[in-house]
Parts: sequence; structure tokens; C-alpha cells
Amino acid sequence: MTGKIISSEEPIVSVLMPAYNAEKHIAHAIESILLQSFTNFELIVLNDGSTDETSQIIDQFKDVRICKVDLSHNQGLVKARNQLVGMARGRYIAFLDSDDIAMPNRLQVQVDFLESGKADICGGAHYSLYETSGKLKLSKQRYSDPDIRALITVCSPLCNPAVMGRAEVFKKHPYQTGKDYAEDYSLWAELALAGYCFANLKERLITYRIHASQISQAQNPGAKLIFSQSRMEYLEGLGISREYCPRPLTLLKRLQYAIPFMLKLNQKIRRVSVGANYEIYGRFQFRGNGVLTPLVRLERFLVSVLVSIKGGSLSIRA
Repeated sequence: MTGKIISSEEPIVSVLMPAYNAEKHIAHAIESILLQSFTNFELIVLNDGSTDETSQIIDQFKDVRICKVDLSHNQGLVKARNQLVGMARGRYIAFLDSDDIAMPNRLQVQVDFLESGKADICGGAHYSLYETSGKLKLSKQRYSDPDIRALITVCSPLCNPAVMGRAEVFKKHPYQTGKDYAEDYSLWAELALAGYCFANLKERLITYRIHASQISQAQNPGAKLIFSQSRMEYLEGLGISREYCPRPLTLLKRLQYAIPFMLKLNQKIRRVSVGANYEIYGRFQFRGNGVLTPLVRLERFLVSVLVSIKGGSLSIRA
């Protein structure tokens, strides 16, 4: 392993970038950080045993804010992320993967928000770039802490490479080994149960590339099992039995399990928006309902309004 920090100035932000066989995109990712309007950062790039030209491309950048770490053998993403966190000197840690692109004001916007003390960890809206088709889509986010905590019961509501948070949080709670391909979701669930405060910013912070390898990883049975296990642990941490876990159910079963789950969730997490409750309750319903679709949507809306009232919020927005 090789690595050195050239600058002795204490940075405010440590930007962490793991890379493995990333020759196609890593130059754009690094450039997007070096062009940030906020300049008091260090960029630590960990070349995790790449067998392509990744190392040589990183070497082309001479900015003193870059620290390069070269590993001779691939250790895997979870270990790479934890090693980067351990090296970080900044007050805040920001993530960016080697195939994504940060918007020029990304660091400034997140530092300003975190300095206000409104959250411990913040993500943000982003563009999703589908590499095979070239299509660019706008993300659909929920922004408040209650909505993010509630949505962890069904999905990962933070985009990992758009996240910035207080460094001590990530140093105290490392990514969990054995949670590969769901390591970010598992961490958000752990941090939520530990009482940390989340937020998503409405500004679009990054362009997030989606390509075939990511899709295959997400569909991997092992990754799905890890996600399911972490979700069950989160539900139990909230004091909700596993039998209420969101999954498609018939109408009678929804009355038995889904509505009690929604009520319990909104008692545990106050002020969840109608919109977030609408998303969560939809996981209990089947898709492709044909002519019954309007009635299914009406059911979802009415349940969402009811549980939001019980939870002390009538907001339709995050």
C-alpha cells in the first residue's frame, strides 16, 4: 500500500473516493471535486487493487489536496470505505464514487447546511444517468428527518455518493463487514436507531451513473438477503414485530397487518408526511390492479392521511 497527504492544512471536508477498475469515469469524478466552489477539502482516492489504468489516471492529477492510496490487492468496497473513513482528517466526510460527478457547488451547499446544526447526515437530490440509454432522470426524494427514518422500512432513502456528514459519526459507526451491496442501507438503519438526524437537500448535488454492473449487484440474491436482514433489524429496533414487514398482501391481510404497521410506525416516528406514508403503504399493495387501480390508490391515500393525522402531521410534502 502506498499513500501520502501532501498538504498539511487541516481540511474542513474529507471527500472519500474508492476506485476499482474505474478507468472509464474516474477522471471526470476527480475533476468534479477539484472544480468545487468550496476549496478547503482533501480528496482521498483509494485505488483498490485495480487491474486497468485507474492508478495511472489518478497519477495525472497533481493537486496538493489529493491523497492517493494504492492497494496491490482488491479488498472489497466495505473495507475500502472504512479505510478511507479512518484516514479522513476533515470535520465532515463527503462520499463520491469514482463513476459519479459532483455539481460545482455541492460541497459548499452541504457544509453550509451542516454548519447550521440541523442534521448530522445530509444527502440530496440528484440526477440519475442511465449509461446504456443516455437518459437523465431527476431523483424523487423525501427531505425531512421523519420521512427518511420512516422510508428506511422499505428502501434506502439516501443516495450514498451524495452524502456528507459529521466525521465522528462515520468513525464511530463504520460500514458493516458482510453487508456488501447493501452496506449503505445497513448503515442508515444503524444510524437512525442510534438517534442521528438526517436530511436530504432539495438542491441536486451529483450525477449518479447507473450501469449494468450496479443493476446486477442490486438484483443479486445475496444483496437482497442482506437488505432484508437489515430491514428486519431496523423494524425490531423500532419495536415493530417482523410479522408486520411491508410486502404485498391481499385486502383482508392489509387490514390485519398493513394498517396496524402504519399506525405503529407513525407512533414511533412522529410527523411523517402523507407523501412518505403513501409510498410506504404502496409496498403492501399489489401492482397491476387493472380497473381496480383507482380504488387501490384511493385506499392508499385515505390510509396515508389517517396515519399522518395520528402521527401529528397533515403535510403532503416532506
